[in-house]
Amino acid sequence: MSEAETRTEEFQVSGDMLIAKVKELVHGGNIRRVAIKNEEGRILVDIPLTLGVVGAILAPQLAAVGAIAALVTRCTIVVEKIKETDLDRPSEESEDDHHNDADG
Repeated sequence: MSEAETRTEEFQVSGDMLIAKVKELVHGGNIRRVAIKNEEGRILVDIPLTLGVVGAILAPQLAAVGAIAALVTRCTIVVEKIKETDLDRPSEESEDDHHNDADG
């Protein structure tokens, strides 16, 4: 069974850097949720993500982020990341076994 811990990180950015930072974070992987708060701490948009969501599927959410970026001067991006446990990762030993088999 898959066990994963979540942790949150916050990034303060200016409105003109908002979309670029969100794209960077999403493409970095292991993101479960992205929320954008205004300067008062009020959540303006909360985007739940599934693993592997990129490209056209994310386009409508990025359009919303772009609209928010036009309205705010500073905001905070709150990112909920998944920190996988050792149970979810392939073992290095099994990868080494495959390399040794190929060598003969």
